[in-house]
Amino acid sequence: MLVHFLVLSTALAAANTGKHGGVDVPEFGEPITNLTVPIGRDATFKCIVVNLGNFRVGWVKADTKAIQAIHEHVITHNPRVSVSHTDHSTWYLHIKSVQEEDRGQYMCQINTDPMKSQMGFLEVVIPPDFVPEETSGDTMVPEGGTARVSCKARGIPPPRVTWKREDGQDIVVRDHAGAKTKVLTYQGEVLKLTKISRSEMGTYLCIAGNGVPPTVSKRIHISVHFHPVIQVPNQLVGAPLGTDVTLECYVESSPKSINYWVKDPGELIIPSEHHEMIVRQKSMFEAEMSMTIKNIRREDLGSYICVAKNSLGDVESKIRLYEIPGNDRHVYHYPEERITDDDYGTESYDEENSPHDNEVEKSNRVPDRANKWYANDGKASVIENRGSMVDTTLGVTMVVSLFLTWFSLQPCLCRM
Repeated sequence: MLVHFLVLSTALAAANTGKHGGVDVPEFGEPITNLTVPIGRDATFKCIVVNLGNFRVGWVKADTKAIQAIHEHVITHNPRVSVSHTDHSTWYLHIKSVQEEDRGQYMCQINTDPMKSQMGFLEVVIPPDFVPEETSGDTMVPEGGTARVSCKARGIPPPRVTWKREDGQDIVVRDHAGAKTKVLTYQGEVLKLTKISRSEMGTYLCIAGNGVPPTVSKRIHISVHFHPVIQVPNQLVGAPLGTDVTLECYVESSPKSINYWVKDPGELIIPSEHHEMIVRQKSMFEAEMSMTIKNIRREDLGSYICVAKNSLGDVESKIRLYEIPGNDRHVYHYPEERITDDDYGTESYDEENSPHDNEVEKSNRVPDRANKWYANDGKASVIENRGSMVDTTLGVTMVVSLFLTWFSLQPCLCRM
């Protein structure tokens, strides 16, 4: 067909030359512009010819030598190809929804003798895409092991693959010697994390781009599994009876653990109005478990155990709850003697003035200003009562008075 076209061009040129002996020879007005078109978009080549006259314009795909069109007639059987022109000077070759096979050089010809032609190149670019069979899915690895994930991307031009963490943290990369480097992004189709730790667990993004929109990304979650660990901020907790107290345990585990509380020696505690339990997830592997005991009773005192279990094992830690003096009131016994000038203004009793003669011992609440001290063990130490202090003071006064009387009689004894 190409040979026929060239023969036809030569014949047309000879006929035109003979018919229009003094007519100017056609020339191209400007070069054809190369095109870069994403796959699926439309492409249009423009060929400008000056002084075309009765000559004809043809389009040929140069690398395959396939004729696309001659003048206003489409020759190729490709339904996506069409031609148009403006005032016989500007000629267009249209290719709709270009495909990879459309890539190559296209020639605009004028059937002069010799034939004149110029070419433009059509580059068909393809946005990046991942190769499913060569791209990793979510990965699980034991702590201290090696996680190897890959993203194979295709496209034209070849895409570049970049890795980053979804949470914005650094990626820890270790070399053959074990030295580690922290980077915000990592280049390459394969990401290898050796001696991985629990802090490196998370979602990683592999992003592929080649300048052709859209850029694509894939989420790959790396799970780092390890035995549960419990940390207890306070293993000894004290509170007064009748108040609320909260016990806390911090758990690290992966996969997530089942967390619960036990009252020593082994009584499972069920959530209730008296026992309020909460588990707050701090991160993918960190959780805070707390239990609030409302209106503490004496039977609530003792040891509590927080337990965490996952598929790799279980761990527990003990917290001891003890009583400290607080809102409770103690009863103290007062002496039968009446005490005057009581600094605290508390009422004291004399047996003769007692409204109940048959009552031997009288009692009353300890005043808020009483001298009461607490030792480190939480036990109260109370100073002796006022009655004992007065008795002691009177005894000392009597001894001093007798001594002074004896001393004043000494000169008289000497004169005798």
